[in-house]
Amino acid sequence: MGLIFNMEKSAVFIDGAYLNKILKNCFNKREIDYLKLCDFISEKLELTRIRTYFYHCLPLVRGGNKEDEYRHSNMQRFISNIKRLPRFEIKLGKLQLIGGQFRQKMVDVLMSLDIVDICANGKVQQIIILAGDSDFVPAIKKAKDCGIIVHLFYHPSSIHNELLDEVDESHVLSEELLNLCSNQKR
Repeated sequence: MGLIFNMEKSAVFIDGAYLNKILKNCFNKREIDYLKLCDFISEKLELTRIRTYFYHCLPLVRGGNKEDEYRHSNMQRFISNIKRLPRFEIKLGKLQLIGGQFRQKMVDVLMSLDIVDICANGKVQQIIILAGDSDFVPAIKKAKDCGIIVHLFYHPSSIHNELLDEVDESHVLSEELLNLCSNQKR
């Protein structure tokens, strides 16, 4: 028990859409236990997880579109469940229909602002990011300027090289790790 107090503090930042995409496209999974995932990663890195910040968007509901209503209802349920996890905070951006495709807005900015704020205020010594977008590079640089160690968990099929080059330590999201964090009963 004494070791817990000697471990460095960390915060986990999850780009929900990125993680969902990886789970669906690379692992044929949709259901994982997010608390298990964050705790397992923190324990593996020998860190104390202070909080997890989870970023996503609620689906748009176009008038009378039953599929949109179903997706929106499911996402609301999912967000409600995530909110109830210990030391989890949800930050929602907006979803917009642009050129016939749905695009997230404000998620990267919200996540970047939180990374900079938490690191600049000395609340943690290390951060763990699950993302693949190079938009986070300026926030990571700022975190490193504050003396923070930055870990990135990613999948090789969906990662920007600039992000990979900027972090201190990179870790591949593996089948083994996700199996340990499965929400499915075996």
